[in-house]
Amino acid sequence: MKTFTPSSKEIVRDWILIDAEDQVLGRVASLAAHRLRGKHKPTFANHMDVGDYVVIINAEKVRLTGAKLADKHYYSHSGYPGGLKSRTAEQILTGKHPHRVLEHAIIGMLPKNILGRQQGRKLKVYAGPDHPHAGQKPQTVTVAG
Repeated sequence: MKTFTPSSKEIVRDWILIDAEDQVLGRVASLAAHRLRGKHKPTFANHMDVGDYVVIINAEKVRLTGAKLADKHYYSHSGYPGGLKSRTAEQILTGKHPHRVLEHAIIGMLPKNILGRQQGRKLKVYAGPDHPHAGQKPQTVTVAG
């Protein structure tokens, strides 16, 4: 067995558009991470970036099931003693940057190395319905379930 390595000519990057309005957070994130990694392609190689560009709109209207709006916490630390900050998912979704909930979920599903950061740069998340990537003609993909 030899490791399959696609050449640069075989790597074709498409642009896909996902509308997150009234969709469950985890299902949208899972689909986006799958597309960013390129696991849906026959030329997938886990040591190379062969994935597509993913544009997500209406991120502020994503749905969380159960009591996650109030119970799910996002933590950040300033690095100083007593510098731990906590915000709920509801505070972030109604705040200034509601797209960060979806970004955090998707980035968490990518590899934690240089390759994962490279794949994460192809993710474009927007809180509202408008996006500046119409020139790339993204294909609309629906979330199953």
